[in-house]
Amino acid sequence: MSLHLELLPGVDWSVHVVDLGSGEVLASNHPDRLLSTASVGKVFVLIELAERLRDGRLTADQPVDRRAVTPVADSGLWQHLSTEVLPLVDVATLVGAVSDNWATNVLLDLVGLDAVRARAREWAPRGSDLVDVVRGLRGPDDPPHLSLGCAADHVEVLARLWAEHDQPGSVGATVLDWLAHGTDLSMVASAWHQDPLSHAEEPGENPTILTNKTGTNLGVRCDVGVVEREGRATAYAVLANWTEQPPGTGRDDVMNALRGIGDTLRTALG
Repeated sequence: MSLHLELLPGVDWSVHVVDLGSGEVLASNHPDRLLSTASVGKVFVLIELAERLRDGRLTADQPVDRRAVTPVADSGLWQHLSTEVLPLVDVATLVGAVSDNWATNVLLDLVGLDAVRARAREWAPRGSDLVDVVRGLRGPDDPPHLSLGCAADHVEVLARLWAEHDQPGSVGATVLDWLAHGTDLSMVASAWHQDPLSHAEEPGENPTILTNKTGTNLGVRCDVGVVEREGRATAYAVLANWTEQPPGTGRDDVMNALRGIGDTLRTALG
């Protein structure tokens, strides 16, 4: 099966869709093109953390203090909570569920950005990477992007995680469990009309289970994930960059295109 995806002209795309059972490529467009991926790169923090939980270097209930790093706002919930200290696994859940910026930087302080970047090189051979910590403002001396990525890398990462999804305590099962609570279903994932606040376990006889991670910034919209239905799992990565100057330029068209890609996937996958 080959899918025809309507890709908006004037946008830099990197797209890859793969059936994880057969390995068949269902759709692909510039899959190796490195683009700004915003918060999608936080997946590499979660992978590094899961590796350390698996081998015992860290424990799920160890306390983590957000005062170890400078507060950072925008996406996330921890900035709105009164508690300064949370168990490590709860901090990871905040990253997976609401892409929490402050929680991300706390985890980076714990495990080290260099270690996360090394893990990214191991898992993503085409150059996808978490380049920096989350910053409220990026100055001229800071890396221009939080993360870079290509669709082929992120599908490969998802495939590797999915291969362990039914093995409790594995890196794959742990990371996918954190991501399963993700609340951003506004892009490709919107096609399945699921409850963004409660979709980890869909009701019904043959539910569609959706696990994804998104990235949003000025001129950046990215959605990577796995859709499972009736025992069939499909991984997708849809990355879009464009010139959004002034802010808002082209945004509606890009979001509509992302949702249209989701509609095409849903029609094809059932």
